[in-house]
Amino acid sequence: MRHQREPVLGAGSTIRTRIALVYGGVFLVLGAVLLLVVNLLVRAGTDADADAIVARADDVAVVEAYRIGDDVSRAAGEQMLMWSCMSLLVIACGAVVVGWWTAGRVLRPVHEMTARARRLSGLEERLDVRGPDDELKELGDTVDALLGRLETAFDSQRRFIANASHELRTPLATQRAAIQIGLDEDCEVRQVLLDANRRSERLIDGLLLLARSERGLAAREDVRLGDVVEEEYAGAYVAGDGGVVRGSRVLLAQLVRNLVANAVAYNVPGGEVRVRVEAPGVLTVVNTGPVVPDGDVDGLFEPFRRGEGRDRMGPGAGLGLSIVRSIAVAHGGAVRAVARGAEEGGGLVVTVTLPVTVTLPAIPAAV
Repeated sequence: MRHQREPVLGAGSTIRTRIALVYGGVFLVLGAVLLLVVNLLVRAGTDADADAIVARADDVAVVEAYRIGDDVSRAAGEQMLMWSCMSLLVIACGAVVVGWWTAGRVLRPVHEMTARARRLSGLEERLDVRGPDDELKELGDTVDALLGRLETAFDSQRRFIANASHELRTPLATQRAAIQIGLDEDCEVRQVLLDANRRSERLIDGLLLLARSERGLAAREDVRLGDVVEEEYAGAYVAGDGGVVRGSRVLLAQLVRNLVANAVAYNVPGGEVRVRVEAPGVLTVVNTGPVVPDGDVDGLFEPFRRGEGRDRMGPGAGLGLSIVRSIAVAHGGAVRAVARGAEEGGGLVVTVTLPVTVTLPAIPAAV
């Protein structure tokens, strides 16, 4: 397990450290003021006593008595100041330790709430803070109420997606059947209508998949990334098993499928597509194609953005890379694209990095 080093000072320091330092600092300032007042009062009292003693001496011993009284007062003041400062520093250090311990006790429920929140695997779970009805319990109840509202919102979205899937696909299927049955094959309009119908179906499927992936993963399983890549693209190179990813096999397969389809669709005649998994959880797809300006690469991951030379009436819906990014983020990963220069054949290098839960050693090839 990797432990993070807690900073001691600065804006990034922990609340516990800041409380301990503030506690010790306030004690040090108040203690210094107290010792200053005590020393001034003691010095004033010592001088008065010394004057009374000198007044009782005879005329011959007055000068010597004054000198001795001053020396005694000065020595006593210096000793008291030295020991007072040393005692103040020791007690201030003790105050910092006490402040650290007190802050730890006070903030322990916050740490428990944080750990419990990190263990939550779904919106249906709650922090369920127990204890007295104080500010911390109020905070926990507020977070639980927020989770409840989010769960309601996501349930509403899930129902909307399911209903939209049915309501939008059914009329399109009806239209396709009517076109195929009602129009002769030699009719010029027939193929145009069928192509428009298929584009609408692909667009709806892409939007529903994008919404489902952005909603998060309802269930997770251990998936060998290498197996998924090889199933979707037979010519892929996979080192070992590619790592085991905790996620949805269906969505990961869709991620690979979209990457390969995008690389093929935006390729040039006689170009190439390379799909590789050379490190656990790292999928790289390289293709040749038109040279993409560096400033346009990030925009390709936005919905309905197409590469140069692709019109809106083409076969694609402009959702391929946006779906890839959404699926990668849903699995706790990231996707990055780099444009290739003309001397390299153009195109893109798209790299998807996914967190790996288990890394198994590569299986040696048979001799």
